[in-house]
Amino acid sequence: MASVTFDHVTKVFKGGTHAVDDFQLEIADGEFLVLVGPSGCGKSTALRMVAGLERISDGRILIGERVVNNVAPMSRDVAMVFQSYALYPHMTVYDNLAFGLRNKKVPRKEVDRRVQEGARILDLEDLLRRKPKQLSGGQRQRVALGRAIVREPAVWLMDEPLSNLDASLRVATRAEILKLHQRVGTTTIYVTHDQVEAMTMGDRIAVMRLGVLQQAGTPEELYTRPRNLFVAGFIGSPAMNLVPVEHDSSDGTAVLRRGEFVVRVPERFAAASERDRRVVVGLRPEHFTVANGAAPDAATVHAVVEVVEYLGDEQLVHLRAGDVALVARLPVEPRLPAGQPVTLALALDKLYLFDAETESSLDVPL
Repeated sequence: MASVTFDHVTKVFKGGTHAVDDFQLEIADGEFLVLVGPSGCGKSTALRMVAGLERISDGRILIGERVVNNVAPMSRDVAMVFQSYALYPHMTVYDNLAFGLRNKKVPRKEVDRRVQEGARILDLEDLLRRKPKQLSGGQRQRVALGRAIVREPAVWLMDEPLSNLDASLRVATRAEILKLHQRVGTTTIYVTHDQVEAMTMGDRIAVMRLGVLQQAGTPEELYTRPRNLFVAGFIGSPAMNLVPVEHDSSDGTAVLRRGEFVVRVPERFAAASERDRRVVVGLRPEHFTVANGAAPDAATVHAVVEVVEYLGDEQLVHLRAGDVALVARLPVEPRLPAGQPVTLALALDKLYLFDAETESSLDVPL
């Protein structure tokens, strides 16, 4: 096993497109690091540069202590799992697992030992004589994982390996990958556009946008202390409510206002918002509650219910306060029918504030 270091790595394609721009990140030995972001953000390009499938325009990539910029892919001691499985259709599962080892001239007995061990770990022992067309999608994905396991590399690279699976199978395979990592402990870089996958799988998450690293940290750090508007809106499901507001202190109190959306804020937010009157307030759906008679006016928002999504143990309530759309995650009771006015209490200690110009957090030290 080994660490992986991106040392000011940049990738520029022909035409001048910066797919990855001055990327700096260190993945510790044995860590499960998830690269996440929307399509086109550069996460797969970053992974392919580690694998040697894309040349680096500037900077260095190190695997362990070795700079691998000019090292051939087959000599980097990495194994990659692709979105498309990339299995050889004319070969059995056994031969698919053994193919890379045979190419490296690994002795026959060692090939068999590794294949049998990989098949045991992934519960493929009864499938070794089948061909890919005889397997389900989940079984094919396990074979693709198996090919990475049997090589016993220093680093696993996984490029959206679950995107071709249906929802229930994705959850099951996600758990298998985590159990596999806990058992083997190989350094893993996992690419996905699905922030739920990122939150549930990563020891740490690195969020990318337009080729630039936005923030890296534990799932809890990114969820509770997003560094900027993009991370705040990307991490979390449903997404954080983000409302551009104006700071108003004309009546001697601190108020964040957008039309009928009015929130009185504590001193720490008032002090931050005074840096620039153009601010964005953020509140996660789970931090709303239905106000009762004891709720203070200073911590409430008045809105109208538009749509309710019933989820069994909770309800997602889509509301509108003037021209502001909000989503609240609430208990099933009380049920809130469409068209009903409702007053929501805000957990002000969970409120986030961002600079509308720079999009940076006004509450998180940068």
